[in-house]
Order: sequence, then structure tokens, then C-alpha cells
Amino acid sequence: EKSGLTNAVCHLLSPLLKIVFPKMDLKGKTAKAISMNITANMLGLGNAATPLGLEAMRRLQDDNPNKEKASSDMIKFVVMNSAAFHLIPTTVAALRRDYGCENPFDIMPSSWISSAAALTVGLTAAVLFIKISEGISCRK
Repeated sequence: EKSGLTNAVCHLLSPLLKIVFPKMDLKGKTAKAISMNITANMLGLGNAATPLGLEAMRRLQDDNPNKEKASSDMIKFVVMNSAAFHLIPTTVAALRRDYGCENPFDIMPSSWISSAAALTVGLTAAVLFIKISEGISCRK
């Protein structure tokens, strides 16, 4: 954080964050925590992504007006974290290497396609369910 890397990563991811989290302060600590989690997931650093994800969720809960129910931002973040885009699938590549694969990273293109598809479908479904849920709660 002191080096400015957190701010730089947050700035790079701000167009995505603005689309997914339109009400979020993109210069705030919540956006920075989410950005670092996304970056760790993209680099295939699952063990590093976990504490960053927990920090982001804690900050989202702090911003949540209804502490008894997950906010729409919390739901979208969980989906993004669960169906993360993997730029470098290090865990799978390491397993392939351990089992004797000569080119463990040759799965990268298929990993990009499948993780992008999972993220797109997951976020689309989450947004649709959130909108349906909000529509139902408005009618009560």
C-alpha cells in the first residue's frame, strides 16, 4: 500500500468496479480491498486472495445499512470471488506439472474462456436475481 501499488491496481480496475459496483467510492478502502482480491485471483494466488476477500467482505458489511441481510454489493462480490477470472491458472498448472505434463501452462486459453464465461454467467444471474428480489420487496 505504501508503494502505491494498491492505488494503481484499483485505478486499473476502476472501469470494471464502476460497472459492477456503481454506488461504490472507487477511491475508498472497500474498492481497494476488492481490487486486491481480484488481482490475487487473476494471478492464481488463491491463498493470498482469501484474506483479501475477507477484508473486502468486512468492508462491504461495514457499508451495508441492513446488517441482517447481505447487500447486493456483497452478493456480487461473492460471485466475483467464486467465479474469478484466472489470467494465470497457477494451481492447475502446478498440479499438471506434478503429474508430468511437459507444458503445464498450455491450458491458459481454455482457462481464460471458461473463467470468463463463469464470471459473466455468475454476475448476470446475480444481477437478475437482485433485480427480481428488489422488485418483489417493492411490491410488499
